[in-house]
Amino acid sequence: MINKHILSGCRVLDFTHALAGPTTTRLMAEMGADVVKVELAPHGDMVRAMPFFKDGRSAYFVQQNRGKKSLCLDIRKPEALELLKKLIGQSDVLLENYTPGVIADMGLSWEVAREINPQLIYCSISAFGQSGPLSGLPGFDYMGQAYSGVTSLMGEPDEAPVMPTISMGDVNTGVHALAAINGALYYRSQGGGGQYIDCSLLDSYFHCHDLNVQLCSNTKGAVQPTRNGRHHPAVAPDGIFRGRDSCMFIIALTPKQWEALCGVMGRTELIGDPRYKTFSDRAAHLDEIIEIIEGWLQSMPSDDASRAALEAAHVPVAPVLTPGEAMQHPHLVERGTVRTVHDRVLGDFQIPGMPLRFSEFPEPLGLEAPFLGEHNATVLGDMLAMSAEEIEQLKASGVLHAESIADPG
Repeated sequence: MINKHILSGCRVLDFTHALAGPTTTRLMAEMGADVVKVELAPHGDMVRAMPFFKDGRSAYFVQQNRGKKSLCLDIRKPEALELLKKLIGQSDVLLENYTPGVIADMGLSWEVAREINPQLIYCSISAFGQSGPLSGLPGFDYMGQAYSGVTSLMGEPDEAPVMPTISMGDVNTGVHALAAINGALYYRSQGGGGQYIDCSLLDSYFHCHDLNVQLCSNTKGAVQPTRNGRHHPAVAPDGIFRGRDSCMFIIALTPKQWEALCGVMGRTELIGDPRYKTFSDRAAHLDEIIEIIEGWLQSMPSDDASRAALEAAHVPVAPVLTPGEAMQHPHLVERGTVRTVHDRVLGDFQIPGMPLRFSEFPEPLGLEAPFLGEHNATVLGDMLAMSAEEIEQLKASGVLHAESIADPG
């Protein structure tokens, strides 16, 4: 028998909210996992209240939670806790991203969960991790970014750092957690049993440093990496250059790329100039490099012509697109990097596509995002073999909660 996807048959109990944790379980759902999203009554995941809205339905929520089943309970009721413990016994993976200590206070700590299910993979995502002086603090993406030294590297050198309007850390942490979970599932498949995974935004952000940490360490702090505006501070050309009407990234670090760039610009005399021999030499004369390249760009008939000339010479170049422009780019559309999906309320709209691609599963799964508590009966009936009467009694006593499901019309 051939499974319908990579993680078919894997049961995930998902206590996550916002973005980092839901990124992990969204990717798992895209790979065929059976994801039960546990939402706390009465409102569920906080992003159900984030725009864009249509008839009260959040497109942000839909984007991050397609393919999941919603189970909504009042965790203050003992019956709800007992249900969740039973579901732990039937699950392969439990994922949570509360502030450290919160899920333990709910009565569902790793110690409790592994007693119920020794084969469980239990993953906690947090801002700062489960140990260390910062571990008890709440936090979002930007807190991890700031503590990691990443924020200090963004912006102009003589101004305050800038805040990116994209959740790099949340998504990056979600993917780190996915890698850890899949590794743990493989370990378990070899007879290793279950285990606990501690994944943090701060760890994931710090993992993104390339030159900075080793450079600072090896120079005993003499080199302190800092922000350098539109251009890399240590290598050149590597940055954002102004063209006639727009900006573009140009990178030419290898000797071959530098020679090609000089040739395209009609400045072959620069190739033998000792001031520009290596990318470090060129970084030491960055203002001159910027003036040369931007002077050439602005002498060209158009930015399209500049990019075409650079591409033909195999010099790495890219336009700086807006999100709206990227969504319409034929490359992103053809690859499904931007994907059109359908929702029962929102209709058709675009979201980021599935970034993981498998030769045996070339087509994306047809997934829907749940309404709050939509799958209460399905989850309890299928996983715990509860009768319709038992489920109705839980609903009547306020243990279960659900919103009205819109008629797709």
